[in-house]
Amino acid sequence: MLGTLLPMDAPAHIHLDRASGLDVTWDDGDTSHYPISHLRRWSPCAEARKLRETLSTNPLAVMPSGGSTAESLEATTIERVGAYAIRIVFNDGHRTGLYSWSWLRSIDPAAMAMERP
Repeated sequence: MLGTLLPMDAPAHIHLDRASGLDVTWDDGDTSHYPISHLRRWSPCAEARKLRETLSTNPLAVMPSGGSTAESLEATTIERVGAYAIRIVFNDGHRTGLYSWSWLRSIDPAAMAMERP
């Protein structure tokens, strides 16, 4: 769990449940819940971005399993990176994505669900 953060656009509070997900209370009072599998799929690392681009342009592309199923995938640690992001380390070894506050806002599962037709 990370405590109160000060910079603008930063969350007011962050709580990580290693199995169920990340809960964020934003400075404006909005709240977001990010399941672990969602965070892993939407990692901002270059490899994950390239995979998402491939999946969006090639309907026959297959998402690799990465050795962990959604049921067994967990976050092992969370680290604050300066005043602008967090790094989440997953039990499948992935640790390269830096989740900036703006990236987290853009991948909010509830907002993404509302954007789909």
